[in-house]
Amino acid sequence: MTERVTFQIESDPPARLDKALARDVPEDATLSRSRLGRLIADGAVTVDGIVVTDPRARVTEGAQVAITVEAAQESHITAQDIALDIVFEDADLIVLNKPAGMVVHPAPGSPDGTLVNALIHHCGDDLSGVGGMKRPGIVHRIDKETSGLLVVAKSDAAHQGLAAQFAAHTVQRRYLAVCFGVPDANDPRLRGVKGTSFEPGNILKVQTFLGRHKTDRQRQAVSFQTGRHAVTRVRIVEPLGTPAVAALVECWLETGRTHQIRVHLAHCGHGLIGDPVYGGRQKLAARAVGEAGVAAARAFPRQALHAATLGFTHPVTGEALEFAAEMPEDMQDLLQDLRHQG
Repeated sequence: MTERVTFQIESDPPARLDKALARDVPEDATLSRSRLGRLIADGAVTVDGIVVTDPRARVTEGAQVAITVEAAQESHITAQDIALDIVFEDADLIVLNKPAGMVVHPAPGSPDGTLVNALIHHCGDDLSGVGGMKRPGIVHRIDKETSGLLVVAKSDAAHQGLAAQFAAHTVQRRYLAVCFGVPDANDPRLRGVKGTSFEPGNILKVQTFLGRHKTDRQRQAVSFQTGRHAVTRVRIVEPLGTPAVAALVECWLETGRTHQIRVHLAHCGHGLIGDPVYGGRQKLAARAVGEAGVAAARAFPRQALHAATLGFTHPVTGEALEFAAEMPEDMQDLLQDLRHQG
């Protein structure tokens, strides 16, 4: 089955066809710019009756556009009955509290048992044709071993609206993390780390570029010449140990790059406890946290990072939404073991 979307290009159109279509396509068609780009390449777009396959083609005011959109196909991803911790759900989106150890989307090495497998089972026929496929719309991700809040689109309208908010950096995301050392403004070493500064309230600001590591493609690396702009802010919630040798910190993102918090804190010399990639080999002193604290930090099986709060504007209703997820038991136990009083 196919649907035909027709409309007219309005005044002062953008120079490129794909941008002009994204601006003028009827809102109820719920076609994102990336989806429009694929439709152009597939020959599904005509301008004044002529098929146009170049997204860079020019288009003039008053041109008549017709787009042939095929019905969304069933997803090739298997539905699996996996329990989900759903914080909020309506017809357009779901907010979930993801456990550590769950991969968000199937990929080589993780073909099933993922959040998407579980969502396809949970939603059944209530998924819209996100990108031409009946599947949940993943607009952001958190790492496999990071726990916490994630929003997923069920409809094309929600997907586009949420993606726009993430692109504009208006989504509020705050994480709780347990790191080695205490990122304090009184530490002269930290003030000498390139890309770091302090804001009022002892807020550490880390501002760098992030990109693929030169030799390890699975890692991200800090750069000051190339990559994607990344800004992280860090606030001390609780120093840990006597004297303090670790800290519970709150981190919030101005940008949302892959591994951003983990890389930025490691760059500052405050890698996350349990992080096998960026955490380094720091050791805690038994005199500061006791033997139990040392053992707990050494044995912690994942990066101590939890997506604790998530706030955004509902992309369909316009309602301001904010959610919170309690720190998981493993991180609570870690904190208790590190609260040694000498």
